[in-house]
Amino acid sequence: MRETIFAYIKKKYKVSPEYPWAKYDDNAVFRHSDNKKWFALVMGVEKNKLGISGSEYVDVINLKIDDMMFRDILVQQEGIIPGYHMNKEHWITVLLDGTVEEAKVYDLIDASFLATASKKKKAKIRPPKEWIIPANPKFYDVEDAFDNAEIIDWKQSSSVKVGDTVFMYIAAPVSAILYKCKVVEVDIPYDYQDKNLTITTLMKIKLLRRYNRQQFTFDRLKEDYGIYAVRGPRGVPNSLSRELNL
Repeated sequence: MRETIFAYIKKKYKVSPEYPWAKYDDNAVFRHSDNKKWFALVMGVEKNKLGISGSEYVDVINLKIDDMMFRDILVQQEGIIPGYHMNKEHWITVLLDGTVEEAKVYDLIDASFLATASKKKKAKIRPPKEWIIPANPKFYDVEDAFDNAEIIDWKQSSSVKVGDTVFMYIAAPVSAILYKCKVVEVDIPYDYQDKNLTITTLMKIKLLRRYNRQQFTFDRLKEDYGIYAVRGPRGVPNSLSRELNL
């Protein structure tokens, strides 16, 4: 599987293996071109050093997993153990002997690449996210805007990217999530300022769905999902995301 792993990384990330140790000339490191951080280390290790019976060598790949809960789940699975000769809280070692299916190894390589990427690169390659974004009807009538257009301009947070999903929370007196939208354009220059608001960048959001006013009220967001305030763009809890996307 070593050769197929190398080919996958070369094709997707345009990165070739480096062999930094003369004594272990078969151990290959893959690193980011910008910050030079490793995202994968492929090596041959004796099985008994991995806690596996036998003295023969097996190919493994060391990968970084930022999410501690995900990492703890992974190391319970066959063919995946805490990182060998790495920080065991953040790295895993995956057997490349067929125990772990090839597609899953690729997914874990992708996760490690993202975990070790620079902030700039992460912003470009991160998967689409979901946001709750507030709208104050005292300053802008978003309900009227969506009654007259499918796509509207909205103040953009620097964290929001094209392809993200925006759930629009309308402040009092509505106090509820009313709209699901898709971000279709970002980084539109804009210059506006008054005593309540400063806008330097706009995004375009496309209406996908309307919700009943009683469906996702502030009281329900607080009681069922632990959301006690919506003062700016914020992530969506998984439990709420499931409900919003039913």
